[in-house]
Amino acid sequence: MSEPETTCDELFQQTRKQLRSFDGVLPQDAPPEFQGVLRGYQKEGLGWFDFLNKFGFGGCLADDMGLGKTVQVLALLEKRRLRQQDQAPLTQTKDAVADKIGKTPDAGGKLSDLEITKGKINGIAGPSLVVAPKSVIFNWKQEAAKFTPRLRILDHTGAGRIIKQEHFENYDLILTTYGTLRQDAVDFKNIEFDYVILDEAQAIKNAGTISAKAARLLRARHRLALSGTPIENHIGELWSLFEFLNPGLLGHAGVFSISGSDALNPPEETKALLSRALRPFILRRTKAVVAPELPEKTEQTMYCEMDKTQSKLYNDLRNHYRLSLLKHLDKEGMQKSKIQILEALLRLRQAACHPGLIDQKWANTISAKMKFLLPQLEEIIDEGHKVLVFSQFTSFLSIVRKELESMGITYLYLDGKTKDREGMVNAFQKENDNKIFLISLKAGGLGLNLTAAEYVFLLDPWWNPAVEAQAIDRTHRIGQTQQIFAYRLITRNTVEERVLELQKNKRDLVDAIIRDDSGLIRNLRREDLELLLS
Repeated sequence: MSEPETTCDELFQQTRKQLRSFDGVLPQDAPPEFQGVLRGYQKEGLGWFDFLNKFGFGGCLADDMGLGKTVQVLALLEKRRLRQQDQAPLTQTKDAVADKIGKTPDAGGKLSDLEITKGKINGIAGPSLVVAPKSVIFNWKQEAAKFTPRLRILDHTGAGRIIKQEHFENYDLILTTYGTLRQDAVDFKNIEFDYVILDEAQAIKNAGTISAKAARLLRARHRLALSGTPIENHIGELWSLFEFLNPGLLGHAGVFSISGSDALNPPEETKALLSRALRPFILRRTKAVVAPELPEKTEQTMYCEMDKTQSKLYNDLRNHYRLSLLKHLDKEGMQKSKIQILEALLRLRQAACHPGLIDQKWANTISAKMKFLLPQLEEIIDEGHKVLVFSQFTSFLSIVRKELESMGITYLYLDGKTKDREGMVNAFQKENDNKIFLISLKAGGLGLNLTAAEYVFLLDPWWNPAVEAQAIDRTHRIGQTQQIFAYRLITRNTVEERVLELQKNKRDLVDAIIRDDSGLIRNLRREDLELLLS
């Protein structure tokens, strides 16, 4: 029996030809109906999207927060909408389809059953999908209404969702959350999208999570990820991101994984190799380089001294946990002690913030941080400025709220339970009387545009410095005209000082690979723990 004749795939031949003639990424102007002006680096971003499109690659736009990643994507989607508008009639008969694509049966074997929707023939398959944290959805809607008002937007969240291709075809852009994606994963995998875009794509950094698996199931002609922090903890997170963007590019997860201390601080040759290999697929610009006109951002760590009462409470708690934990470690080892370690570190961090977080009977006392914070807030609002106050502990924010109320000072408050996030943001941005915004770090560290603020206070350090940077950049972004002052409050002689020391390793890793919260816990060694408890 003779071997069947093999021919090189036409698309592959075309791609090879394009690669041979490729001269580089060229800037592109915004489409004519885009309601705004793109900056030079944003036009380069559009050109980079076109490069990825031509060669069938997925890419990660990793610009600094505040440089307009959303705007660049909206310009791309508006360009796709106009291209689709200029194409074929809404539906085509089977004969018209056959003339264009040949008499190839579909999966069902019957061309007569095939209805081609507007745009599919010329390379645009259906609407595009953005998956984002819940806190970011309204920001996408606001930005789209401002820059691309002709885009038909569907907010695919909440009850009564319809997950059908024919329903989605009535829209240009579908917005949904990672939570909704997890719930609707089985239905989503049957929908064909033009672009699938993951915003705050660090949400899929762990390849084994349901979010990451659901994202990989999505069907799209093109894939993009947006993240100012594509690596938060270790380089293994890149595998999950690129398995979504370009499946198979980095090989099998087991081959790519790096264990032990090398995951947090890989050898220089590994960093250099990854940087070269991933350069075409990651576009990162920093504010300092592309937006030098942004006002200066001043960051300062303020050390707060505990009084005798708080110091005694903290030291008693530390001695208790140090004794019990080290005994447990000697008996069970690190792997079987993680729950106890997490509890100890949580309680010590709370004690460093305010004794009332440990025991309600201390709720009316004034901690070292409160002694520093309250006079600062008074002075800032007396001078007519606005301020953001972040904490990861809503219980600490509750104490701040009570103090402000007793002083007759008004404020806005946002945490994970806040329903009208958009209303809160607008009230802070537009109403002069609202000068203080208390925000839960987890709920408000992403997606909020709060350029009315000139001051930022981080009441407690987070394990991950990237999370703190995201909070500060809620106000230090395009549109800001005032100098920004950001203050991290650290209580002296506590676990918070040790957290700062452990944070330093992470910044070096990100800068080396991506050129210009549990991660630390997972990689803690015994000596790290002894440092934290010292």
